[in-house]
Amino acid sequence: MKHKFVVGESVHFTASNVARPAASGAYEVVQLLPTDGDDCQYRIKNSTEAFERVAKESQLDVC
Repeated sequence: MKHKFVVGESVHFTASNVARPAASGAYEVVQLLPTDGDDCQYRIKNSTEAFERVAKESQLDVC
């Protein structure tokens, strides 16, 4: 399975209901991660948060 986004790309993140509240705005893809079942995963970072998040491709959209 091929990742849709690349490292350094800006994306919009939509958090799931069980995730901690997410900062609004653009996130940067900082690392490509292995797939989780049928969904590619990414490590993403928002400039207003002190930590990185793991997101599935289905939670991301192009900015």
